[in-house]
Amino acid sequence: MVTAVGNDRESTWKAVCEGRSGVRRLTGVGGLPDAVMLGATVSNPATSSRQARDLPIALQAAGEAIDDSQISNFAIQPSRIGSSIAAVMGETPGCHALRTGENTTNSSQGWAERLMPNTLCSNVATHFRLYGPRLCNSTACSSGAISTLQAVRAIQSDQCDMVLAGAVQTIHPVLAAGFQNMRVLADHEDPKQACRPFDVNRSGFVMGEGAAMLMLERMSHAVARRAPIYAEIVGGRLCSDAHHVTDLNTDSGALSRLIKDTLRTAKLVPSDISYINAHGTGTLQNDVVETRGIRRSFGRAADAICMSSTKSVLGHLVNAAGAVELAISILALRDGFAPPTVNLTDPDPECDLDCIPFVGRQEKFEHALKLSIAFGGHLAAIAIRRWSDVGERQGALPTRVAA
Repeated sequence: MVTAVGNDRESTWKAVCEGRSGVRRLTGVGGLPDAVMLGATVSNPATSSRQARDLPIALQAAGEAIDDSQISNFAIQPSRIGSSIAAVMGETPGCHALRTGENTTNSSQGWAERLMPNTLCSNVATHFRLYGPRLCNSTACSSGAISTLQAVRAIQSDQCDMVLAGAVQTIHPVLAAGFQNMRVLADHEDPKQACRPFDVNRSGFVMGEGAAMLMLERMSHAVARRAPIYAEIVGGRLCSDAHHVTDLNTDSGALSRLIKDTLRTAKLVPSDISYINAHGTGTLQNDVVETRGIRRSFGRAADAICMSSTKSVLGHLVNAAGAVELAISILALRDGFAPPTVNLTDPDPECDLDCIPFVGRQEKFEHALKLSIAFGGHLAAIAIRRWSDVGERQGALPTRVAA
């Protein structure tokens, strides 16, 4: 992971566990006025330029995942390693500079390559010489989660044995202006207190930057080569809220159906889930609708579940939100620790789940659920299991996928 609070997996995870926010007032973002909007931005020497910042962030996260997977120690055919990396908005400021003849930091790239949304996926796969299938989706805030599910299906259909899956997001002036005009962005005199998921005084989300890449692998393949395994992906589903481009159906029917279908495919019952990493944007509509959907699908078992929104410290990474938050959910299982929802001082009565305010909770969890709710009605859910000896015995099944 690369985020506003850490330049690798463990530093990000430590900050999230401690509830240390990376939100500040934005300055030096091309196309945006200084100190007007809030954001949780990546601070890294490799990304000092405002031009083409997506690629170095993605390469850094991908490099960490590939090194950690130890694939260099094994004779794995590159054609059996795929990539599933969500699309990003084209580098429109760079394209404008090319059109007007201004100097840019990467003038060797033509406007078409800089504008095409699949360029980042292609560049990452080429850089690491991954010759398996290249998958690229653009589904707003669920993109990172859907990249993961696409990777799982590529492995299950025997197109490959391993897939580098994830997403990246940097703050784009066009996207920022759109969110501001929609009046969904939070503000506060103290930037770190601006994002308040499930709080009665919430006013919107804060834009975030970063990336997460996961190396997914056929379980039998991973066990055979004694790969370091963090968790097992046991189920996942997609569905649509065919209601409105940006608004959610307040009856939460689609989200409830998604959760039920995910548990069914994972062969789990509601009481098996101990932790949910919520989409939890901090907008008035999302938090209530998400709570209702969970209540409707889990029934009385919802009272025993703890849930948090890590957007309260990382900001909303939009394209990369599902990938980063899935990675955090995996680490929560690994360490038996549910991270907190910061700034939750006055819970909304309509958001009546255990949302872990301020301080995280040490508890050994066996299963977790990651939810993603996106503009355009894209809904995604992924169920994961903590890696253990039990998981290894089940890992002989060729359709199981390890992360």
